Formats: sequence, C-alpha cells, structure tokens
Amino acid sequence: MKKLKALISLSKPNIILSVGLTGLTGMVLANRDIPDAKLVFFTLFSLILSASGAAMINNIIEQDKDKLMERLSKRVESLALIGKKNLTIIASFLTTFSLGVSFFLINTTNFLFTLAAILSYTIYYTLFLKRSSPFGTVLGGIPGALPVLIGFSSVNPNISELYINGIIMFIFMMLWQPPHFWLLAQYQADDYKKAGFPVMPIIYGKKFTNYLIMIYSLSLLPFSLFFWFSGIASNSYAVIAITLSLSFLYIVYKSFSDSKKYKTAFLYSILYMLLIHISLILNISTQ
Repeated sequence: MKKLKALISLSKPNIILSVGLTGLTGMVLANRDIPDAKLVFFTLFSLILSASGAAMINNIIEQDKDKLMERLSKRVESLALIGKKNLTIIASFLTTFSLGVSFFLINTTNFLFTLAAILSYTIYYTLFLKRSSPFGTVLGGIPGALPVLIGFSSVNPNISELYINGIIMFIFMMLWQPPHFWLLAQYQADDYKKAGFPVMPIIYGKKFTNYLIMIYSLSLLPFSLFFWFSGIASNSYAVIAITLSLSFLYIVYKSFSDSKKYKTAFLYSILYMLLIHISLILNISTQ
C-alpha cells in the first residue's frame, strides 16, 4: 500500500485531473455535447496513462534537482521507495500503452497529439526550456494545453477542421500556464534558486514578474468569454467566467502587496482554470 501511494504521488495526480478535464473540454467543444461514452472512456484513459507516464519520466530526469528543493521532499522519498529502474519500466509501459490505445482505438491524429504532449513535456520542457530560460514556461505551456486538442481530435481527427473554439481554448491554456507557474516561483523562489532553475523572480526580480503575471492574467478574461461571444455558451456561463476571472485578478493583485499570499493566488489559479472548464462543459452539454 505504501508503494502504491508513492507511485500515485509520482504520477502527479493533480496534473492528471487537469489533463483529463481539459481533454474532456476539447471533446465537448468538438461535439457540442458530451460524446459517446465509449469514446470518452478511451480518450480519457489514454490521456491519463500518458500524463502519468510523462510525470514519472519528469521525476526521473529531475531527481537530482528535486533533492535540493524542500517542497519536493516527499516526491524524493517516493522515488527512493519505488526505485529509479522500476519507475522507468512503469513509465515506459504507461506511455507506450497509452499511445497504443490512442493509435488503435481512437485515431492517428489523436496519437500524434498525444505523442507530441509526451515529448514536449519530458524532453522539450523538462530537459531544455525549464533549465535554460526564465521564459521557458511560456512555450512550456504547450504540453499542458495539448490535452484540449487531444480531446478535440478524438471527436474530429481532421486537423484542417480544428475549429476556432478548439484553438481558442488551447490559447487560453497557454496564457494560463505562465502566471500559474510564476506565482509558484514567487513563493518558492529560494527552492528554485537552490536547484539552479532560472525562474523569472530570480533572474528579473519580483516586481517585473508581477507585471508579467498581471498582463497574462488580464488576457484570460477575453479568451474565456470568446465562447459566449461566439454563441457556443450562454449568458450564465459569461456571468461565471467574468466572476471567476475578476476574482482571480483581485487575488493576484493582493498577492503583490503581501508575498505571503502568492501561495493563495497560485492555488486559486488552479481552481480558476478547473471551474472555467467545468462551467463550459456543463453549459454546452445542457443546452
């Protein structure tokens, strides 16, 4: 049981939750309703397996740096309990199996997007972007945004028909990722400095990072409202989106004058993103 808990923690279940939810949003946007249950199951099953495997690979790659970060002490303990070799085997199986499900039970486009998500997170972001530039998280948002297109493509595999609503939600996720991560970097700056990561607060300072956080956070409101402007979602969704976005902006702004509130703003950024997706899914599927 202890090893099972350790393995689950190494799969980063919080990230898996957001991956599954954003994938479902993509499916609903493509279908304008909840798709067939069988398709939903296979798509989310493949997404969860691929995200879990990629998270485990990330833990393996960053194990030396994780040891230097106090907030990741439990993750280090979990990896020691499972063992690097065993985790490598499990991660390889999960990613390979997820790709098999995607290719044979969904479609080729879905397979390519899933493969891109795995590679962009484990290699492009973990090995290069995160270690080389404080702006790495900007393009590093790609693997976090791809689940939207993975979900969309499971319903409509024609890449040329990735309608504007799927692209807009992809952009929304790309814009959400930087302020989300920079808020974390603000209150965990010492940990990132010890590990040698060139995060924004360390390289350019807290004040400049705050400006960027606010700019990106402001951009989320119009993109979240696109689905109302275009007639995909109703007025009730617009009210929820505006309320959530303004409350997020307020909490972010308050954190600038009290650094102890960076953690609150970081946690709320997760809740904000999840509630936007849940509201959109429910609104579209109940019309």
